[in-house]
Order: sequence, then C-alpha cells, then structure tokens
Amino acid sequence: MTYAETLDYLFNALPMFQRVGASAYKADLTNTILLCEHLGNPQETFKTIHVAGTNGKGSTSHALASVFQAAGYKTGLYTSPHLKSFTERIRIDGKEITEEDVVEFVANNRAFLDQLQPSFFEMTVGMAFWYFAKEAVDIAVIEVGMGGRLDSTNVIHPELCVITTIGYDHTQFLGNTLPLIAGEKAGIIKQGVPVVISQTQKETQVVFSQQAAAKQAAIVFADQLWEVTKLPESENPNIQQPANFKVRSSDGEFTMKFDLNGDYQRFNLPGILEAVKQLRNQGWNLSDTALQVGLESISMQTGLKGRWQLLQVNPIILADTGHNEAGIGEVVNQLKKYFYSKLWMVIGMVNDKDISKVLDLLPKEANYIFCQASIPRAMDAHELARKGNEKGLIGQVIPTVTEALEFARKNAASDDLIFVGGSTFVVAEIENL
Repeated sequence: MTYAETLDYLFNALPMFQRVGASAYKADLTNTILLCEHLGNPQETFKTIHVAGTNGKGSTSHALASVFQAAGYKTGLYTSPHLKSFTERIRIDGKEITEEDVVEFVANNRAFLDQLQPSFFEMTVGMAFWYFAKEAVDIAVIEVGMGGRLDSTNVIHPELCVITTIGYDHTQFLGNTLPLIAGEKAGIIKQGVPVVISQTQKETQVVFSQQAAAKQAAIVFADQLWEVTKLPESENPNIQQPANFKVRSSDGEFTMKFDLNGDYQRFNLPGILEAVKQLRNQGWNLSDTALQVGLESISMQTGLKGRWQLLQVNPIILADTGHNEAGIGEVVNQLKKYFYSKLWMVIGMVNDKDISKVLDLLPKEANYIFCQASIPRAMDAHELARKGNEKGLIGQVIPTVTEALEFARKNAASDDLIFVGGSTFVVAEIENL
C-alpha cells in the first residue's frame, strides 16, 4: 500500500476515538498486550517516562522530551491526538516517524491487525513502541491517551510516572467526580516506581497517596516543593515573548524562561522541575544548561503546537487547545490581560460532553462564530449556537473552521483580538498552524 492507502486503512478499518468517540474506546488492555507480544514486546527494550493527567500532560510530555533532547539523549515522544498529520504522534528528537515506516509497520503486521481488530489508538501505541525500539532510543516520554489504568500505554514499566492536574473530562468513561477520575489516572502508578504529582488538589490527594502506598512507590506533590509564579508581561502583553517564571524551592530562587505562554503552565512547571530532579537522582545527566535550553525551546525541539499559540498580529489571532472547564477558564482569564477593541471567538466543540459549564465561562461581550470540525464527533454548529444563545453568547454560524476564521479575519479591525478554540479538533483545522 502507498502511504495514503495505509492511512485510509488506519482511519477507516480501525475504530478511532478521535473521530467517532465512545464506540472506539476499549477499557481493556488485552489487545495492547497481544499486539506487543506479537511485536516481541518492544516496550521492554528502552527506558520510559509515563505522563497522565487531565490538563497539562501534553505540555509536560513535550517539555520533558525537550530537556532530554537538549541533554543529548536520543528521545522518543508519543502523544495524542495529532493536529495536522498522523506522524506527529510518534517522534524521535522532534522528527516525526517517516511515512515509509508507517507503511512498513502496517504492511508487516496487516494480517495480525485484521485478525486482532485493535482500536486505532491501540495500533498506534504498538507502532510507537516498535519504532522506538527499532531506532534504539535512549528514553521515550509516553503520554497517556485517556485515563491511565486501562489506557493502552499502561503496559510500560517506566523510570518515573508524572500525573498533572485533574479536572472533569471524559466523565462518561472515567467517572463524574474528581476522586473517581484521579483513581483512573492513578492506575499508571507502578510497583516501586516514583511518582510526581504536579498539583496538590484536596479532592485527589488521598487517592494518589493511597495508590502510591499500595504500590510502595515514593510520591512527591511537586507544588509543595516548587513555588512557581508567572512574572508580569512586558508593558504591552500583545507582544508575545517567551514567558518568565519565578521559581522558589529549598535550593533557592531563580527566574527561568519557558516558551509556552499559557498562564496555565504555572500548574505544569512544578511537576516538570521535580521530574527532572528525580531523574537526575536516578543518574540521568540533565544539566542546568539542558534544563534551561530545553524549556526555552520546547516548540522548536518537539514540534508542539496549539498551546496559547500566536498566529498573527493586527489583528491578534490566538489559538489554544483547552477544551474542558478548567482549560477554558484559564483561556478566558488570560484573554482579559490583552488590549483590544473587540473580541471575536471562533468556537467549536464535540458532541459527547456536557458543555454547559464551559459555556457559562465564556465572555458574553464577545462576537461568536460557531463552527464545527470535520469529524463525526463534532457538535453541529447550529446546535452549539443554540446552546450558546441560551447562555447569552451571541453570534453567527459558519460551519467550517477555515471559513469561520476567514470571516473573523475579514471583519475584525486591526486592534481586535480573535481567539480560535473550544476543541483540539478546531485548532487542528487552522491552516498554516
């Protein structure tokens, strides 16, 4: 098969949660275990770090990978979902898996895949492990897809586990309380493997502590050791520059640059810094220079996109993949820091989540353009507009993301601000992202 034919097979023959939602979710590790066994258990041939959480696990995974790259280690990175290209999910030192390798993996394992009928995600996990083993990485940062306990990635035995902030997302699968959701995330904690919790949350702290005790795993709540404060922007916050953070710990106080500009990164940095400290204690050579260079160049080194990303000035266009209550709350708060005449919100969401609390957070004074990503999971733009109108969010419907953003560009004044988001899949359809 050609690469195009291979992608067609992957996207259409294997159920894909990114596109269709619940019907593709398999709360069971059986297929992943069988696929890994078929491949010769490649995940056992390289070192790993496992990252779970509701918000921040993608940024944290890319940040840790960037630090390892800056330190000279051959570094694998597995994340999901992809924004533009399937190959974004599997990278080594920032370079995406080649199309030829994707074709080779499917061609060599097509008969087994047809027999096993794994989900799209299960297959991509197997492909990532195979590729990292084939290319002999020194270490791979593995981001959980959903939850943790029953996530396909949860067949590794990592050097370290990191769990970022817990919030309400995928509640139909993970539970409708923070302790229940945390219980699923805590499922990545392994026997004797240290675990770093990025943020102490009173509803979830005992869940993580109990699971760590049961697994005899040393646990650290990073924000109790690292006090992180984002320093004020320059006089004009509209001019985007690498963010500056003040960090305090028992070792002293310092200022550091972080090239991800979202205010919400203050929740991720304690976990990142503590993870680096823990890994140093394990013998990994992660110098202060590697830490500094790694955190200043995450986007360049790893290809991360869609995290408070500035797309244009005059008018300012910002995009962010935040999509749940906590993520959107941070987006709205950060927008308040900008200077603009009028705010335009190009917004789309998915149809399998309760979005009422998210809509409550959105600014009522903005001009809304309701759209929908071109996936089956996308909420119909007219339905989203109806729900938005009920919450006092007024605007118009332009279903396609490209046309919605183009409308905003044409109608916005040079001193306006356009925000694009509400769903990862909306951000993914921005041209020239």
